[in-house]
Amino acid sequence: MASGVPPVVHNVGGARFELTVDGHLAHLDYQLAGDRIRFLHIEVPPSERGHGYAEDLTRAGLDYARRERLGVVPICPFVREFLSRHPEYLSLVDEHWRGRLAQ
Repeated sequence: MASGVPPVVHNVGGARFELTVDGHLAHLDYQLAGDRIRFLHIEVPPSERGHGYAEDLTRAGLDYARRERLGVVPICPFVREFLSRHPEYLSLVDEHWRGRLAQ
């Protein structure tokens, strides 16, 4: 987690991971589909970009997937890019998508 950032909150009802910084909400939206979690979209307000908040949200989502033994379907371009830089999470990725990450 970035220094001084509040913890990421799992908003189960909203199907997203959230954090609030200086009154601005950043979030990673997902959809559960059986034994898979589809990471759909990440949003960080423009004024809060460049501080690692999207990475904090992505890590929280991937750590949740690991704990719950869910296969990851990284539809969100940021999550795909994050996974390409963090091979420690690749084993979570659905096989179909794992091949697409290498492209």
